[in-house]
Amino acid sequence: MLVSAFILGLLGSFHCIGMCGPIAFMLPVGRSNTTKKLFQILLYHFGRLLAYGIIGLFFGLIGKSLNIFGLQQGLSIAIGVLMILAVLVPTQLLTRYNFSKPIYKLISRLKNRLGKELKKRTPDTFLTIGFLNGFLPCGLVYMAIFAAIAYGDLLESSLYMILFGMGTIPLMTATVYAGNFLTGKARLRIQKAIPVFIVIIGLLFVVRGLGLGIPYLSPKPITEMVSADFECH
Repeated sequence: MLVSAFILGLLGSFHCIGMCGPIAFMLPVGRSNTTKKLFQILLYHFGRLLAYGIIGLFFGLIGKSLNIFGLQQGLSIAIGVLMILAVLVPTQLLTRYNFSKPIYKLISRLKNRLGKELKKRTPDTFLTIGFLNGFLPCGLVYMAIFAAIAYGDLLESSLYMILFGMGTIPLMTATVYAGNFLTGKARLRIQKAIPVFIVIIGLLFVVRGLGLGIPYLSPKPITEMVSADFECH
């Protein structure tokens, strides 16, 4: 299941070019020194991964709280269904109920801070830009957050978000170096593949929540396993 985080990030990075690409293009990297430029880009990515890790910890705590009340199996199914619905429900309907609206002021402050940081050239600037970039709203990040909640474990949820971020690194790095190098047709094909993969991940979480007794994929609920062991004795 954790592998799906990296794949989601890898495929989603084609979407990220449209959302975060302008920030990557505007990074004040050194043009003359190749080693310095690479170090600055790595700092930017480290900042993003740090932000994703913190997000994973926060939503992992929510998932763990629900898990304490024995809701993990049902939560996994609910998250899977939500991910599938997010793909199947028309975009116009989703934009009408934009969950980012209550935090527009915070997002505006983030963007203003990003604008100021993009004008600087100090080493810590790239870490700050990446960190702030990680908190900007994005539909694919929301999908990753759904999955992180379903894990119901702080470390696994945080790791899921970090792996998602790592999946975006190759293409985002190539964007900084090569700019907009993909053709329109290639982008369109990949954009069509992203919803399909999100549905597959959603189905995996539904199967996981059903507790079918499939090792690693759909383990039985802990209560059932304890009861079965008790009967054997």
